Order: sequence, then structure tokens, then C-alpha cells
Amino acid sequence: MRVKMSKGLSLQQRLERARRGRFVGRAAEKDLVQSSLASPELPFSVLFMFGPGGIGKSSLVREFHHIARDNDLAVARVDGRNLEPSPDSFLDALGASFELPPKADLHEFLADRPGRRVILVDTYELLTPLDGWIRDRFLPSLPGDVFVVLAGRKPPALPWRTDPGWQEMMRILPLRNLSPSESRGYLGLRGIPESQVGSILEFTHGHALALSLVADLYDQGLDTRFTVESAPNVIQILLEQLVEQVPSALQRATLEASALVRLTTESLLATLLGQADAHELFEWLRGLSFMETDPHGIYPHDLAREALTADLRWRNPDWFATLHERARGYYMKRVRSESGQDQQRLLSDFLYLHRDNRAIRPFFLWQETGNVFADAMKAEDVAWLTEMVRGHEGEGSAALAAHWFSRQPHNVSVLRGKENEPIGFLARVTLEATSDQDRSLDPAVGAAWNHLAHRPLRSGETATLFRFWMGAASYQSVSPEQSQLFLNMVQDYLVTPGLAFTFLPCAQPDFWRAMFDYADQERLPGADFTIGGRTFGTYGHDWRVTPPAAWLAMMAEREMNLAPGAIRSNAVHEQLLVLSEADFAVAVRDALRDFTNPQALIANPLIRSRLVVEGGERDENVTVRADTLRKTVREAAESLRETPRLAKFYRAIFHTYFQPAMTQEQAAEIIDLPFSTYRRHLRSGIEEITSRLWAREIGYMEN
Repeated sequence: MRVKMSKGLSLQQRLERARRGRFVGRAAEKDLVQSSLASPELPFSVLFMFGPGGIGKSSLVREFHHIARDNDLAVARVDGRNLEPSPDSFLDALGASFELPPKADLHEFLADRPGRRVILVDTYELLTPLDGWIRDRFLPSLPGDVFVVLAGRKPPALPWRTDPGWQEMMRILPLRNLSPSESRGYLGLRGIPESQVGSILEFTHGHALALSLVADLYDQGLDTRFTVESAPNVIQILLEQLVEQVPSALQRATLEASALVRLTTESLLATLLGQADAHELFEWLRGLSFMETDPHGIYPHDLAREALTADLRWRNPDWFATLHERARGYYMKRVRSESGQDQQRLLSDFLYLHRDNRAIRPFFLWQETGNVFADAMKAEDVAWLTEMVRGHEGEGSAALAAHWFSRQPHNVSVLRGKENEPIGFLARVTLEATSDQDRSLDPAVGAAWNHLAHRPLRSGETATLFRFWMGAASYQSVSPEQSQLFLNMVQDYLVTPGLAFTFLPCAQPDFWRAMFDYADQERLPGADFTIGGRTFGTYGHDWRVTPPAAWLAMMAEREMNLAPGAIRSNAVHEQLLVLSEADFAVAVRDALRDFTNPQALIANPLIRSRLVVEGGERDENVTVRADTLRKTVREAAESLRETPRLAKFYRAIFHTYFQPAMTQEQAAEIIDLPFSTYRRHLRSGIEEITSRLWAREIGYMEN
């Protein structure tokens, strides 16, 4: 006897049910299609949806298909991957999807069938050769109640966007990543442990395919915390989806360069690639589906950036280091020539190179700083800022803030919100400009000044105390305001002439220790202070010992090694010799005297000065340092010739030290001067050279 078996669901039906069961989010997109199909008259005829590979376009097209079916509408779904880009192939595929007999006329079917019909076209970018025909011939020939969805990687071509008719009858829908809540919902459906969700979201940024691939890892039995390093196959698949086929090695390098930096411009790209002209490469890059546009450049989709950077870091670390070095050099050169908001933006771009370091990433909100800007304090800001300090630090601190707003108003930078109201501020105190009364009034200033007694300022040097820094709502916690204030501080480090020392007090010094260790900020317990029963811990940096150029190089070295223990091991750097102005003058005289004696120059203390160490290639070989010293001294002397009044001093220097006569009397004869006049010119030349070199030593001039 044979038993009759129930057919049950088909494999296709089971596949569709599983797909729908795992579909999350996209409520706004689904509502748009649902409401359009339910309208008595279509509000528009074509929905043009685009987004990078793996963003979830195909899944959403399937959802649109279900919505049409749920509304008992005739629907056809075709995929550009399965078609030849020709009108006949396109029409045949639509007819087959509508289940029409072979050779049936699609237009007759659509015209004769009552009710609304839906056409869904996926992977539209592969039908680019048909784009003009579809836009100008096929779509206009359809009945007015046919609803069409075109889904691809690229936005609609210019003729779509400039035609007045299509401007009215088409909606453009850029598809973005899933929101954090939608991403969490999906991971919950996949059974991912809550403890793992944070690290997954940090890598995927809500990218649909990335979420799915990482969830698949857990289906395979992954029981450790997800890290990018543990999932190279995920990265490879994502790159294949996002990048598709890269035509050349140079274009691959272009992609990798764009992933490293925050924003790519044509000039920056040329520097990164070592190319004289990067116009064609920039245009190619700009045309990729996952590239976004900003007023200051272009940048890759977050996931593309993560995948490209992770792949490059382990596959070709030498090229990664080269790109990093070139980007750093580009930014620092530009920073010196810019000011204000442009300078801050470049500093933000520079610090972005350090975004993956575990010591700094938790403490800086890279994406949000562009929404906050700083400018000078105005008279009407004083009451706001004083009240801000009072709310966070109490009455005693508020009184001190008001004192400094009055004494050094030019040192206050105010962060402003949408209504131009203060949402945070940074108040600096120039320590050498304070009086004994100031130091006794404010414990913070007194403590910093006492610390400087052990490292006194030299002539022309300055020291800064970042006395107050806070956001109106966030105070000193991690926030867009805090991140912007730190950018302001870095700006001070790099551009303040003669900066010798900075002090940075914190309400919670232990919280910031990891980041400040990374940034070479030394914990200074002796500079701590107490106000209103609350103790503030202070960090500081001696810029004479580790000047800005050396600091930037050290930061770059730390970025190259992301291991947790790398911060302390990489923190070793050469201690520069901090000479007094008098000792510096003696050393310059000795360098001139020994100019033709390299062995004697090796013993000159300027060998370990900022002047020489930053003026060369940071080579520790003393012979190389001696050559740098000779070059630096000669350049300073030759600069005298640029001024007619000083050129006569240069002649005395030249015949005494660079091409010396046998005696000073003979030198005076060569330049045809009385000996007393020659001596006066020589003395004046030495003083002028010393003055110019001293300005460079304390940071008043670029090397």
C-alpha cells in the first residue's frame, strides 16, 4: 500500500521565508513603496535606489517584491547579472518574470491587464549600455500605472537628474547602512552574544553584508571576541563586493591611499602616490559607487575604509607605512601655511591617521568634530562661560574663570552651536604674563609656575596652562566638544612661537592616562591643585625636550605599532639638550670658530640641540650631526647677504671662518677695512647669526 505524502513548501518558498525572517529595518523605504502602491494615482513612476555593494539593495528589492505580491499586484523582478545589455534580452526577461508565453508582446500585456503593475530591476549598473534606451524609450512607453524600481550601485546619470519630466516622476533613494538599533536587531536574530555586538558594530558600521558575514562566523563556532584580524576571509569577500575589479596596480594604490586619509583631494592623492598629476586617478576614484563627497574632498564608505585599511595593514605594511609618512608630511607642510578653521581641519585630518590606535580611539569622536567650530570670545559670551564653569566646578572656579576672562581675553576660544550660542570653551593662561598676585590668587597658575622653576623659561620662550576646558553639557567627558578642544590644543602645540611648556589639568586625570601617555603628556603630580575641595590632576609636556617635529615623528612611530604594549616601548626618544641663551651664544661662537674642523664640531653642545636634531634627518651619527651643524650655521650666515645693511657683516664672517685668512689682520686687509671696523662687523655678524639661530632653537622660525 502506498502512502500519499504532502507536498509542503517548495524549496523556493522555504528560501524566501528564511530570507524574510532575517530581514530587519528599512522601514522608511518599505513604507515609501507601500504608500506609493496604495495611492489612487502614483505619486511618481520610478524609484531609483543606489548604494555600494553589499549594502542590502537586493534584499530590499525582494522585500518590494513581497509587498507587491501581498497587495495582489502583478510583479516582475529581473537582475542585470542575468541579462545581456540589449533591449531584446531585457524585454524577454521581463516577459518571463511576468510568466508570459514566449514571443508575447510585453507592452500589450501591460496595457491590457487591469490594475497596477510593478517592475523591479536589480544590479542596474550592469545595464549601463541600456540606460539611455530605458530612460528615453522603454519607460515612456509604459502605461501610467506601472511602478518601476531601478536598483544599482551608481546614482542616476546626469540626464535623469536634469530632465524636468524625470525630476517630477522619479524619486532618488540613496541606500545607507542599517542604524545601530537595526543592526542590533539583526544580530539578535542571528543569536550573536550581546558581549560581542559592540566590536561587530564598530567594524561593520551597519553594513548589511558585513553583518551577515560576521554572523556566519559565529554559526561556524566562533567563540572568541570578534576582531578584524581574526576574520581575513570576511575582509576579502567585502573587498570583492565593494571594489569589484581594479584595473591596475596604480588604481589599487589609489584606493588604499583614500582609505588611510580622512578626505582625499587631487593634490593630496598626487603626494600619496608620488605622482606629478593625479587628475585621472582622482576622477576614477570619485566615480566608484562607495565613494562619498564632502565640501573638502571625497572619502570611502565606512566599511570600505575599514576593509581596505585592514587588508593593507597585514598584506603590505611597508606600503602602509609609506602612505602614512607621506600623508603626515603633506598635512604638516599645509598646517604651517594655513590658519583658523582651515588649519584646524588639517590638524583633524592629521590626527585621523591615528584613529585605529587602541590608546586614542576611545577618546576621540572623529566624525562629529566637523559640526563644531571655535572662534574668539565676545563680550556677551562672558556670562555664559562663567555660568558654565560654575555649574561644573563650583563658585570658586567660576570666580577664577571670570578673572582670566578679564586678564587674558585673547586666550579664550569659544565653541559655538547652531544658534551661535557657546557650547564649550578653552581658556589658556600665558604663564610668563602672569603677576605674583595672579599666581597667589589661582592655585592652578601658582602650581604650574612653581613647576617651571625647575625648568625655567629662556628668553623668548612661552608656557601655556590650559586653565579651563569643557563642554556645556558634557564637561570634560568624551564628546564632540572635547574632541574639538583637543584639536585646538594640538594647534597651539604646532604654531605657537617659542612654546616651551604646556600644562593640561583634568578633573579625572586617571581616565585620560592612556590617551595622554600615547600623546607623550607627562603626569605632573607636583602641578596638581585643589579648589573648593576638588583636586585636579595635571599633565604636561616640555616642547624643548621633544619639539613638535620630534613629537609628530614619535606619534607616527606609535601608530605603526598598534600592540597594546607599544606605547611605552616606543616612547623612548632622544632627550634634547636645553641650553640657556648665554650657553647657546657661546656654542654658536665655538661652532663658527671650529667650522673647518669637523672633529671639534662633534664636541659642540649644539649637536644635541633642537636646532640641529630637527634641522637634519634625525640621524644619531655624530658625524652626520656635525655636517648638519655646519650647514645650519652657514645658511644663517648667508641669509645676512639678503639685506644690504647686513651684507658687510657676512664678508667679515666669511673671511674669518668659512674661508679663513691666516690672521684677522689679513682678513681685514682682504675686505679692505680698518681693523677696528672689521672687528665691529665681525662682532655684529656673530650676534646676528646667533639671534637667528636662537629664534629657530626656541621655535620662532621653521627649519
